[in-house]
Amino acid sequence: MGHREQARDRQRMAVIGSVAAVVIGATGFGVYALVGDDEAGRGGVGTTTADGKQPETVETGPPTAEEVRTVAGDFLDAWAAGKERQAAALTDDQTTALKALTAFREDAAIDEIAFTPQKPKQREVAFAAETKIVHEETTADWSYDGAVSVVRDKKTGDALVHWEPSVLHPELKDGQSIETGEAGTPPIKAVDRNGTELTKDDHPALGGILADLRKRYGDKAGGEPGIETRILDAKGEETGTTLLTLSEGEEGTLRTTIDLGVQQAAESAIAGKNKAAVVAVKPSTGEILAVAHTPAPGFNIAFQGLYAPGSTMKVVTAAMLMDKGLASPNAAHPCPKEFEYGDWPFHNDDHFEIKGGTFAQSFARSCNTAFISQAPELQNDSLTNYARDVFGLGLTWQVGTSTMDGRVPVQSAAQMGASLIGQGGVRMNPLNMASVSATVKTGVFKQPYIVSPQIDGRTLTGAPQTMKPETASGLRQMMNLTAVSGTAAAPMAGMSGDFGAKTGSAEVMGQKKPDAWFTAYSGDIAAAAVVPAVGHGGEYAGPVVRKVLDAYGG
Repeated sequence: MGHREQARDRQRMAVIGSVAAVVIGATGFGVYALVGDDEAGRGGVGTTTADGKQPETVETGPPTAEEVRTVAGDFLDAWAAGKERQAAALTDDQTTALKALTAFREDAAIDEIAFTPQKPKQREVAFAAETKIVHEETTADWSYDGAVSVVRDKKTGDALVHWEPSVLHPELKDGQSIETGEAGTPPIKAVDRNGTELTKDDHPALGGILADLRKRYGDKAGGEPGIETRILDAKGEETGTTLLTLSEGEEGTLRTTIDLGVQQAAESAIAGKNKAAVVAVKPSTGEILAVAHTPAPGFNIAFQGLYAPGSTMKVVTAAMLMDKGLASPNAAHPCPKEFEYGDWPFHNDDHFEIKGGTFAQSFARSCNTAFISQAPELQNDSLTNYARDVFGLGLTWQVGTSTMDGRVPVQSAAQMGASLIGQGGVRMNPLNMASVSATVKTGVFKQPYIVSPQIDGRTLTGAPQTMKPETASGLRQMMNLTAVSGTAAAPMAGMSGDFGAKTGSAEVMGQKKPDAWFTAYSGDIAAAAVVPAVGHGGEYAGPVVRKVLDAYGG
């Protein structure tokens, strides 16, 4: 038996006598219980080779199979025994390895660790790790698979474990670490307005919102955080990767404004569509009753999308024109086939015109030129200011989750004209346009929200101004006309009570078909939907909104 094998055997006998039982298999690797580094008082990391001798000649070439097996085995044995310094000395980056191995044991709360290695494959030895984690009074077993690779040190010729973060765990990357502790904010049990639980499994479109609600309200909902072993980034922040859940924690209940029946209707209305989104709000309060989008899970275009709203924006423009005295529902209003503004010829769909018609008739048929013809009477920032100050578009909303709150930039010339009909640089999402219909219904902007501000004391955003009462009344008259005999008549057919709607078909450069839009209200519910790149709003987005409106019981 050689000197190196004798040294290893003596080390193992010492561990058998003072640490824990050793199981020696055919490979010669030991399995130990971790108790800490018994060499902690010896100063710095040594620089000798694995067998304690300086090589007489420098070996070259890749490590032999025996070297791979032996070095990997010695490394795993030392790691399992809690001898981080000894293990680090067998790597090609001793300082980094020592720091990482020590931090892994301490920060991840590893009480015991044992390895079952596989036969070497070229320069790599895969292993199964079995650990026992003890965090305060919580204990759990954790198993995972890993691997180490062995390389030849060019200066000394020694075979050494190549150190990289994945030695500790295969999912670990540079700068990251593993920690066991409280899992950030406590979990929540989100419920709808009537107390029915909402889960991402039942409602995939709500998955991202529910996760965000936990971050925002987990510590306010009365729950207790669980204990997790997870990966942190270089700043000590969570990466979202949980390796082990030791305890789930206690959920706190968070009541949302969602109405389960309306939510289910919204999800059903867009099921099977490649991309679509719909939102419903309660005009009298601003409470969000439903939000759905496809694909789900995926980016929430219902709350955060940026789409030209097309002719649904004419609701805002019409209010502005009436407030400024430039239009009135029953007054004569021009709707020519074309109107040039900013050196750009604007026209209506199929170049129709309304001779001797009223503003209400132009609104109901979605006449573009009826709106653009008023551009010479406006300032470049007129629509921007009005949309913000009356409809709250472009302000910062405090919804309770992440939202994009409308964008109406100041534009000039042809772009300003285009913005009046929801083109140019105007960008909205269904949340914004549902709020527009809700504002028409009540005459006052009430910022939408999904969690009551009473929970966290936040202040909801208010609009600096309200539209004139006669303007609000005129808008409701025109939206009702549109729903009864205009472009929105087909999807709104058979509806009774107080209702109104507006269609939109937004042209997008490079897109063969326009984005379909529809916004409407009925009683105390308002909704809006977008179905990108399909065609006319009344045909494709209208049925989505109608299904949602019909689901609300008040």
